[in-house]
Amino acid sequence: MIYLRPSMKPFPALTVVVPVYNEAESLPAFLPRLLEFSENHGWKVVFVDDGSRDDSGQMLESRARPPAVRVIRHKVNRGYGGALKTGLLAADTPYAVTIDGDGQHDPEDILSLFQVAVERDADLVVGRRVPFHRSNWYREFGKSLIRLFTRMLMPLPIQDLNSGFKLYRTELVQAYLHVCPDSMAFSDVIVLTFLNQKDLVLEHPIRVALRKKGKSTISAYTAAETVMEILNLMMLFNPLKIFLSLSAICFAFGIVWGTPILLLDRGVSVGAMLAIVSGLIFFVIGLVASQLSSMRLGELAARRRKNKDRTS
Repeated sequence: MIYLRPSMKPFPALTVVVPVYNEAESLPAFLPRLLEFSENHGWKVVFVDDGSRDDSGQMLESRARPPAVRVIRHKVNRGYGGALKTGLLAADTPYAVTIDGDGQHDPEDILSLFQVAVERDADLVVGRRVPFHRSNWYREFGKSLIRLFTRMLMPLPIQDLNSGFKLYRTELVQAYLHVCPDSMAFSDVIVLTFLNQKDLVLEHPIRVALRKKGKSTISAYTAAETVMEILNLMMLFNPLKIFLSLSAICFAFGIVWGTPILLLDRGVSVGAMLAIVSGLIFFVIGLVASQLSSMRLGELAARRRKNKDRTS
């Protein structure tokens, strides 16, 4: 645990965003501790009840004390990312931190991430779970595949990509929310967005407790969905890397396949020509996708400038 030195300047304001979905069993132990810790540090708290079907909404409402403690309720479940978007858009402080509502995160770690962000002027600090909570082998295998797939597409200096414990510079995260999905893939995509925009992204170790009550909604479908969202993000930020790779593979395959046949004076292979033409098509698609990407990135940069001007 890192503590503040007496000589340090006071931290700027912070909003704690907590998505909640059917966590009535976990909230009685988690709520009092979080609210007391946040009150002692002068932080705001925003709970987002994402269409819970149990008593989570009523439990949160009983603790609401606007403007310090707010509860926003979705009529229907929008997904983990959808709940985080709602909470982060409601933040009006320079920094915002997201933690899960299942009681696995320790509120005291917020202070550590906050200190790292202020001292190093970071734009995003990811809470790296140490040790990683290995609930089952297939979930960890899925996470490993996601990290491997991501590293194939782009540099990845972050180890715990899908940690739900993150501290953001609010003006930036609000500018990036429109490119993020409403699903569990939000955790991965938001980090990759910060990295692609050349923002300073750091990691800091946090403690994670075992889930004592309630049930996780993460499944194999979540992992597959995350891979698709990462691929979709790469189509936004760097489509040429994907299409040029496909183009090179097809073109090389066509040359290697067709050259021996041509040297043997057996004519031109139809399969080889198909591969070469496919390579050319992928190349042209990559150029078009790159132009569309430039337009979308220009929109993203405009949102950043707008948010910066609004907060300055």
